[in-house]
Amino acid sequence: MSLLSTLARLEAVRSGHAEPLATVRHRHLSDRPMVLIPLAAAGEAGAPLAVLLGTERDAPRLHLVPQPLNRGQRFEFLADFAAELVPYLESYGAEVEQIERTEKDPETGEKTQTFRELCADAPQLIVPNSGSVQHLALLGRSTRFRRTAEDPDPGPYPAPTRVPLLGRWLTHLTERAQVPGSSLLLPMTGLLARHWATGQSHLEDQHLGAQLAWHEPPSGVGGAELATRVETERDAAGQLLHPPAGPATDPAFDARVLAPAITRHDTALAALAAAQDDPARLRVKQTAEELHAALLRVLLPTWQDVWRGLDLLRTLPPAAHLAERWEGDRWSYTGHRDRLAAGEPPQPKQDDAVTAARKLAQREREQARLDVQEALDDPLAMAGHRLSGEAFAGVVTEVVPEYDTSGRSPKPRPLLVIRTTDRPHADPGRKVYRANHSSAQEAVIVGSDQAAGTVTVRVLNGMGRKKEPEPGSLPEPGERIVLTLFELTPRQSAPLPEPDDTPWTHGGPPGGSDRSPTATEEWE
Repeated sequence: MSLLSTLARLEAVRSGHAEPLATVRHRHLSDRPMVLIPLAAAGEAGAPLAVLLGTERDAPRLHLVPQPLNRGQRFEFLADFAAELVPYLESYGAEVEQIERTEKDPETGEKTQTFRELCADAPQLIVPNSGSVQHLALLGRSTRFRRTAEDPDPGPYPAPTRVPLLGRWLTHLTERAQVPGSSLLLPMTGLLARHWATGQSHLEDQHLGAQLAWHEPPSGVGGAELATRVETERDAAGQLLHPPAGPATDPAFDARVLAPAITRHDTALAALAAAQDDPARLRVKQTAEELHAALLRVLLPTWQDVWRGLDLLRTLPPAAHLAERWEGDRWSYTGHRDRLAAGEPPQPKQDDAVTAARKLAQREREQARLDVQEALDDPLAMAGHRLSGEAFAGVVTEVVPEYDTSGRSPKPRPLLVIRTTDRPHADPGRKVYRANHSSAQEAVIVGSDQAAGTVTVRVLNGMGRKKEPEPGSLPEPGERIVLTLFELTPRQSAPLPEPDDTPWTHGGPPGGSDRSPTATEEWE
């Protein structure tokens, strides 16, 4: 937790409502997001119980497993879930744009112009919290290797055709969610926590209703009091008025409502199998409707909370670098679409050493890029770096022309004297970088005077190639500038070898290719 977010949380405790951590929105929001609220069966990790999803606030659709222990019913649920979600995911794959790229032949070194397809847009899933993301990852892991009736060896329990495809999509989306700055799959609690600070802990913020209570508390009621009400208030039957955001369910609901409803439905199904008459069919229909109504009553408050969160986020203007990061998501979506179309096998159970290293390097690189972009886009994000001494802002009081005469021709190396109230780590000789400038301008700290509140830096580049600095390349006296002690362009990581060139100590040859787990191994 940064110093700024800590201060914001303390201020939220004092004021009784959420305090802003951003002036702009740092995550992309689709015009037609798919809101998805999963529920898991208690006592079995990854066992689906229900899912409420839809792209319209007033038209949610509920799919459920009447008996989570029944394998056939579970696959029927997954097939219905896939029939609802996969068409939405695939609907963004048809409209594309041609992107021109210059590629270099690794053998000849010749450069050629190539064109690649990039989907014009990409889908977006919004879930209540990080636990929902983990649940979807488990669903993807347990379904992407399932055999279907179309396979040469379907096995004793073939899954519907769309189920493995659903698993592959869920795996891709949940893996992409681990990339900093990605917006294909977003937990609402994380979205709100990035832009506002509440007066409670990060763990308490995982309850979406309690987190939202800090945003619009009624007059005379503080956020802490309202959040406590949301978390604990129950009706006359002992059921929470505002159930958890999922995927977990309330134990009181499981014991008093869900378990009896499942038992009544199982009994009705058994009676129908024995009698096969109209009263038995009517009883099965009634018990199914009771179970449907009970789960819908639990999920609807969270459904409304997710849409309330989207309304809050849409009040913030998008950040300047948001389109650039969303383009990376579009490339990721396009790549997965192409792999599916090419008939490539599902994602492996475990990555090889090179793939794992590449994923880690990508996430580290994207995290560094995200930190820089958010600091450049948002004064509050930059304020966090200023508080920690990693940046400083001030007014230029003097520009002293100086030159480097060590080469053939003198090069401009002017000094800037900056008056600042910040306390940066201004060690002499340390490089600084000018933020929000047209060129990547670097400077080096020459000295600082804390008593006078000044820092003197020497500009090293970004002034053109002439003997005198180009107009506009240097700040004028009286101009306010921001300098950072971190690079504004993250460095690229070293290239990694191909899997075939990886030493055997790291999973490479000899040993052959990795074997994908069978359906039975993955299910167990």
